[in-house]
Amino acid sequence: QLQLVESGGGLVQPGGSLRLSCAVSGETLEHYAMGWFRQAPGKEREGVSSISRDGRSTEYGESVKGRRFTISRDNAKNMVYLQMNSLKPEDTGIYYCAATYTGVREYTSVARINYDYWGEGTLVTVSA
Repeated sequence: QLQLVESGGGLVQPGGSLRLSCAVSGETLEHYAMGWFRQAPGKEREGVSSISRDGRSTEYGESVKGRRFTISRDNAKNMVYLQMNSLKPEDTGIYYCAATYTGVREYTSVARINYDYWGEGTLVTVSA
């Protein structure tokens, strides 16, 4: 059973940066595409970014396109990261790490329905 634990959230001023981490245990990461999702108060959970099994393919949700966010992974360490720059108040929310088993090396998805394993989330608050 795959287990995911997010960390790195916190309070940051607009324009600031945060790096979220997702530690994965239970199985090796190399067979899983990974994603980051977020849920703002009163809103649906939305896809932020996804990365393929080998890290060569990435995808970003419409709300974060523009290179403010960067997803990465280290399969040797069973870790996934989300670097967030130029943060805005509308980036506030709970950020979740998710995993999906796939046989397709380049597979990515920012659709929530495609993921089987989820972490508990880490809160990001962007406020002055």
